[in-house]
Amino acid sequence: MADTMKASLSQLATISRHYGADPAWVLAGGGNTSFKTADKLYVKASGFALGTIEASGFCEIDRARLDAIWSREYPGDKDARENAALADLMAARAPGETKRPSVETLLHGFFPQAYVVHTHPAIVNGLTCSQEGEAAFARIFGGEGIWVPLVDPGYTLAVAVRGVFDAYVAKKGAAPAFMFMQNHGLLVAAESPEAIIAHSDAIIAKLAAAIKAAGVREPDLTPVVADADAVAAFAAALQSLAGDGVAVQHRADAMTLGFAADKASFAAIAQPYSPDHIVYAGHEFLRVEEQAELAAAWAAYLARNGQRPRAILAKGLGAFSIGGGHGQPQAASAQAAARVLDLFADACKVATYTRAFGGPRFMTPEAVAFIRNWEVEKYRSSVAGR
Repeated sequence: MADTMKASLSQLATISRHYGADPAWVLAGGGNTSFKTADKLYVKASGFALGTIEASGFCEIDRARLDAIWSREYPGDKDARENAALADLMAARAPGETKRPSVETLLHGFFPQAYVVHTHPAIVNGLTCSQEGEAAFARIFGGEGIWVPLVDPGYTLAVAVRGVFDAYVAKKGAAPAFMFMQNHGLLVAAESPEAIIAHSDAIIAKLAAAIKAAGVREPDLTPVVADADAVAAFAAALQSLAGDGVAVQHRADAMTLGFAADKASFAAIAQPYSPDHIVYAGHEFLRVEEQAELAAAWAAYLARNGQRPRAILAKGLGAFSIGGGHGQPQAASAQAAARVLDLFADACKVATYTRAFGGPRFMTPEAVAFIRNWEVEKYRSSVAGR
């Protein structure tokens, strides 16, 4: 029995790395995976990256304790409710377990399939973050899978998913194999890692065909050589504004420069699409026409948001990112800056794909505020070392 469980967790780690190491599926600390038996659930623990996770990176959950959460009554106040549900989730850990389970553990628990993989592909979010998302989902997938509207993450999301899930089971007589979550991502469930891969690849193929049929081109990632002196001067100005210890990085490609070109183009990425964009790249990007505007734009951003921007676009130069500082080692600051650029580019890709489905549909202001103040995402941000 122990050998069988060891093999299953090894398979879980392998399928996790399969998706976690591929930026087309997962960026930074995003995504989560799980494997379940009749009485235990093993889910990715917070602070572990899917791209490098080993069997020791999964949190062991007692399924009976996890299921008992559904019989609890929680406060009406959203903060009190999420705090209480999180406490119950932590209490559902197996004896001796000290790792922190993914906040989406409840979702993994009620899908009956042995393996569950949750990812955030830009091509999927091009649909989930679009004006016609739900209608396009129904048209492309024809009654397969389930669609979940935008709701706050955590217990609130789990309740919403449970309602849609139960309705699907009542109608179809079987559990869905995949789920699209508005402004969030994709979840695929199956009895084996091989089936997870087959389902996931089929989903991406259908989306790619729909995007091509709509006449929308893939994001243009062709590198562009910007004026080296102007880039260096802009980076130095950012360094001066942000303070000692930060890392500043730069990206210039056709896609990035296109969104930086003018206010109309920038509007497609001016607001956040998903929680991961907020956590790793900030809830608002800053754009300027030229370096002469930077100081005033920076001051206005600080006054508006109470914190510095992490991604800054300059017309004709591309995107710049700021990471770390606050006494962090330089290597950690550089990693944080690289994550910002990765998530910024992901937002640009999502914006590009939304053109096939009626254009952008951003997270609501209320949803953005919830993510910015949610204890779980503050924890993720601290782990990310921004």
